[in-house]
Amino acid sequence: MSTDRLSALTRQHRPLLHQALGVLRSREHWSPYPEDPDDPVAYRDQDAAEGERAFQRLLDTPFDLDQPGRDGTVGPSPEEGGEVSPYGFPLGIAYPHCDPAALLAAQRAAMAGWRTATPLERAAVCAEILARINARSHEFARAATHTSGHGPVMAFHAGAVHAQDRGLEAVALGYAEQTRLPAEFTWRKPLPGGRLFALDKTFTVVPRGISLLIANAVFPAWNGYPGLFASLVTGNAVVVKPHPRAVLPLALTVRVAREVLRETGFAPDLVCLAAERPGEQLAKRLAVHPDVRIIDYAGSGTFASWLTAHAPQARVHTAASAVNSVLLHSTSRYRDMLANLAFTLALYSGQLCTSPQNIVVPRTGIATDEGHKSYDGVVADLGAALDTLLADDERAAAVLGALYAPHVLRSVRTANSGHLGPVAHPSRAVTHPRHPRAVIRTPVLVSLDAGRTADRVTLMTEWPGPVAFAVAVDSTEAGIDLIRRTAREQGALSAGAHTTDPHVERALVDACADSGVTLSLNLTGDWYLTQSAVYSDLHGTGLNPSGNSTYGDASFVTGRFRTVAVRRAADAA
Repeated sequence: MSTDRLSALTRQHRPLLHQALGVLRSREHWSPYPEDPDDPVAYRDQDAAEGERAFQRLLDTPFDLDQPGRDGTVGPSPEEGGEVSPYGFPLGIAYPHCDPAALLAAQRAAMAGWRTATPLERAAVCAEILARINARSHEFARAATHTSGHGPVMAFHAGAVHAQDRGLEAVALGYAEQTRLPAEFTWRKPLPGGRLFALDKTFTVVPRGISLLIANAVFPAWNGYPGLFASLVTGNAVVVKPHPRAVLPLALTVRVAREVLRETGFAPDLVCLAAERPGEQLAKRLAVHPDVRIIDYAGSGTFASWLTAHAPQARVHTAASAVNSVLLHSTSRYRDMLANLAFTLALYSGQLCTSPQNIVVPRTGIATDEGHKSYDGVVADLGAALDTLLADDERAAAVLGALYAPHVLRSVRTANSGHLGPVAHPSRAVTHPRHPRAVIRTPVLVSLDAGRTADRVTLMTEWPGPVAFAVAVDSTEAGIDLIRRTAREQGALSAGAHTTDPHVERALVDACADSGVTLSLNLTGDWYLTQSAVYSDLHGTGLNPSGNSTYGDASFVTGRFRTVAVRRAADAA
């Protein structure tokens, strides 16, 4: 352990950690990582141009990590597991492939020194890792663009600074929970006759063991950093198993983490990358290993269920599939509502875990500031709002990003074919001004009737990408019940509604509490249903099939360590 370097980092980052803890109590707006990519102070060492150059230097080269057990490579060609940008070109990066047994053995050994560090020291090291990642946010944003298909704003926010916020949030929560008990104190109990009995007590944090992060391809950093940093700050080693389509963001993260750990005198093998060869099924192999005691997974509900059933030795944290809904009942700002909803449907091509799929509208229509609007009129006006937003291909490409995988394009084509129901507003292809091979599609809007059995099956199924259903229901009550049922049975992370009726609002609040889904009411302007404010919002509730994790809550970190006490007889005086 490099005592001087560690002491300096502790002094440097202690104020940041305490500020984060204060904000987690107040839940006010705050971030140490500026959202403005042109911030001249925060990003003076790497602006957008240098970030692009740094990304270009990564292409068509080996990505070295100096990890134990190397037995080959993953990539660089797509046939060998190499990544292909959703914007139409192979990255050509070759990652080290390591023997899983060698990685886990090295991580077991690495934990010895890490667990003896204090919670504050571990938190300071984690904060330094995040600070260095933040300084390279433009590079990380380019990595997000060309692995997950993010547009430029989405890449810099969700692929970089907001992911860093999620990491720091987990670090602060982990630090707080580990220090909830005093490290040592003397316990005294009065006894008959005026005597005292005393015990010297110590409470020691004991990490559970090796933590496995199984990342997704959509938001590998935003969904991955909470688990990575929650496990690391609580004394565990972390093996990072990236999605084969999106290795680069987490490979860069692992490289930075290993550098900081080495500089501070800890074993760099506390954080290792486990890149996967085609067909290897490495996630399953690692998940059932007895040394893996914590698993963080974001992805399909099917694999989340498999992990829960087949990895009983581990504490499994899941963020799985979601079918999100919006109820339109009434509004005093009809045009603003449509504009906000259109942007919400279009943002990152509806590929966010909080993107709405089902737009629930009473078949009798809704009340607005422009008078009564029929179901057909609302659907037509929403389609027109999408056209207005996405009329220009360059602007459309920036909002939509690219479809990150072939199965998403198949979903759009199925909906656009009319096979699922009448197409109220078709999807169209968008040409990217600089990447003509990018696969970009505008949202398709399909009319469904909740009274038809086949339509209910369709709307209760997750359809990835820019696919939305305008669902006609018999009444507002039926719409609220549909939202509740969808969340309970299929899982939901977000629900939205527009209503001017306090009784409808109350019923929605009760339904969403009952089904464990976050509710957003009457959003217009510059805030959208899909957005989650780190340090303020809780992401997920663990109360429906969308997952058992809640980012931003102490429950996300407490199961990653245990506390062991020692009691010693002491002088009662």
